[in-house]
Amino acid sequence: MGAHRSAAAGSVVRMSSTRPRSLSDWLRTRSDAWLAGLLRARPDLALPVPADMGVLASRIGVRVSAGRALEELDAFSLQVLDGLLLAGATSSYAELRELLDDEVPDGAVRSALDRLRDLAVVWGEDDEVHVVGSVRDLSSPYPAGLGRPVSTLVAALTDTQVAPILGALGLPAQRQPGATDSIAGVFANLGQVRDLLATCGESERSVLTQLDAGPPLGQLPGAQRPIIMAEGTTPVRRLLVHGLLVAVGPETVELPREVGLALRGDAPLGPSRLSPPPIRAHDIGQSTVNKTAAGQVLTALRQIEQLLDMFGVDGPPVLRSGGLGVRELRRIGKTLDLTQQQAAFYLEVCVAAGLLDHSPNVDPHWLPTRTFDVWLARAPEQRWEQVATAWVEMTTWPGLIGQKDDRDKSINALSFDVTRTWAATVRRRTLDVVALLPAGSALGAQGVVEQLAWRWPRRAFTGRAELVAAVLAEGEQLGLLGRGGLSGAGRLVLSGGDAAAALAPVLPEPVDHVLIQADLTVVAPGPLEPALAREIAVVADVESSGGATVYRIDERTVRRALDSGRSAADLQELFATRSRTPVPQALRYLVEDVARRHGRLRAGAATAYLRCDDEGLLAELVADRRTASLALRRIAPTVLVAGVAVKALLDALRGAGYAPVAEDPNGAVLLSRPDSQRLASHTRHRRAAATIPSDEQLAAAVPKIRAGDRAARNARRMPIDTRVPGVTTAATLELLQQAVHEERQVWLGYVDADGAASQRIVDAVSLSGGFLQAFDLTAGAPRTFALHRITSAALLDPAD
Repeated sequence: MGAHRSAAAGSVVRMSSTRPRSLSDWLRTRSDAWLAGLLRARPDLALPVPADMGVLASRIGVRVSAGRALEELDAFSLQVLDGLLLAGATSSYAELRELLDDEVPDGAVRSALDRLRDLAVVWGEDDEVHVVGSVRDLSSPYPAGLGRPVSTLVAALTDTQVAPILGALGLPAQRQPGATDSIAGVFANLGQVRDLLATCGESERSVLTQLDAGPPLGQLPGAQRPIIMAEGTTPVRRLLVHGLLVAVGPETVELPREVGLALRGDAPLGPSRLSPPPIRAHDIGQSTVNKTAAGQVLTALRQIEQLLDMFGVDGPPVLRSGGLGVRELRRIGKTLDLTQQQAAFYLEVCVAAGLLDHSPNVDPHWLPTRTFDVWLARAPEQRWEQVATAWVEMTTWPGLIGQKDDRDKSINALSFDVTRTWAATVRRRTLDVVALLPAGSALGAQGVVEQLAWRWPRRAFTGRAELVAAVLAEGEQLGLLGRGGLSGAGRLVLSGGDAAAALAPVLPEPVDHVLIQADLTVVAPGPLEPALAREIAVVADVESSGGATVYRIDERTVRRALDSGRSAADLQELFATRSRTPVPQALRYLVEDVARRHGRLRAGAATAYLRCDDEGLLAELVADRRTASLALRRIAPTVLVAGVAVKALLDALRGAGYAPVAEDPNGAVLLSRPDSQRLASHTRHRRAAATIPSDEQLAAAVPKIRAGDRAARNARRMPIDTRVPGVTTAATLELLQQAVHEERQVWLGYVDADGAASQRIVDAVSLSGGFLQAFDLTAGAPRTFALHRITSAALLDPAD
């Protein structure tokens, strides 16, 4: 069959001299729109712009580029490619159609073949289709799970190994290579192969069926040991004797292609992979999905704001190896009531969104950027859209944090070790599958994996359910997903639409009040207005969050509010005006009690001192065992000095239950509200994704490639000119003047100021002052050429 096909193909080539003879010739026949589509589908081909079609064809054949193109194919397109690979060096649509199930529609086959052409995986028209060489090298040596032809397998056997096969097939004894030809002749006859299969017992048939499903290799100890006919009683040995299996290694046997095709009958390529697996989604309801996601959006925004506020006050240092230390990450998680993985995820998203960076000085720390302040001033839906878009496109994989690298060291958050080139692709592909579901439906991680395995079977991440599960969990944490379903706003993030506008109606309106309970908890029945949220955050800590946020007020939080400059009257007014429930008496007493004791003790630098008008309180401090480590010493009836710094003194006294405040040298109270630090700009440019050419760049690239191709082809037809620069003949001037007058294109030989020679095709515009003004079609831009550097010139026919 293969020999007949090759001969037929050769005859067609001889009859038609216009048939493309190479990939570059075929590319020249394609339209500009098709070439732009190729560069868009395979952007690595476009940068830098290929000089001509020959260069483009060479890039198409690069193994890395071809591998990326194969990763974009679905299971059915790869099955069609397997059919073309089985056909040999050259195939046709008709031959491909014979290999596929009759139930597969012609339209689906042609669509898959066009897809292969559009990615330049194959080239040529329907009557002569070629597979790009590097694609053939990257594909499995067993297309469609079928082994190699029996002639290839038997040719590697010795005369001793071939002799039993000849005898079992009833062929005369002969030496190689004649023995190979004889055996191949038997297996070329489908009827004879089926007769051999009919003699197989159930156990032998089971072995063949297992290998026919692919791959066609099996393990057999002593496979290449010379076969004794008496040993043919075991199933595998009998298959070896009759050539239905062939030994290809010391312990390896292979099922010949002809046997596999006979076993498969009317489905040479195996079961059709035309359709993806059925989607087993469960309906949740889009309204439920949107509401659940919106609730998580508010939680995520609040936690990100708290995280960055914390970093603005006390930015953790950057490790010498880069990233954030494990102890710092643990401290952040404990402070904000987050798991370490959740905290690490938010940190990576903040860096991707430009909200967090490290300072550029000698002792770098992680600090919020000024973009964070701009972000805070925006509406909640706009803030969410910024971080959600950054998450989808970021090239880091937070799930790696805490794992061991190849040096058995733990991978730190915000380090370069979490960067993965495949991260954005995995995230995008997973979410694209979820986006294909009906609105309000959800699909588990295993269901998504099944869909990915059909849509992108050659992607390395396809079978890794843990990666898919990580994407779904992160999407839930950030609010793109709700109960496994994609929210309306999340769908627009993926498509590049106005996600903020879609999210705004779903988010609850900010509330201007709270509910203060008798147990000193404050309930916010919805998202608080920004000003109220800041005031409550000063005087209370978050206890739980969800549809409503619960805050807790205690002595420590009241003291914190007083330290920040609020007075007892300010706090009482806040509670009275903002609470829809009566202010509990216990809360009023707590505020007054803490305020009465607040500031009675004053600390300053001595190393540190304490002063107080209450001599009894100072005496209590000196006698208190809990303050023994401070080395307090009375130097006056109302003054004590300590052997520790002011900050340590204040922390120790507060830990012992006292309420001191700091004062300046003039005796004025120092407010302890910390100054929040900011970086001037986003100083780092790491983790950049691969450059994708814009549509404008692609549109400009195609004319440049065609112009360069014309220049290259015309350069091969032009004689070599050996004149040196500086000698411009009258004939050259006359030719250039004619080109300007007739608006003709000119082929130029030119030497630039560095002495580099080149050939160009230009549209001559004007000629004056010793310079030619022209539009360089090769570069796609106007250029000025010095006449004394033009070494040769020729007018091009309009047909060129």
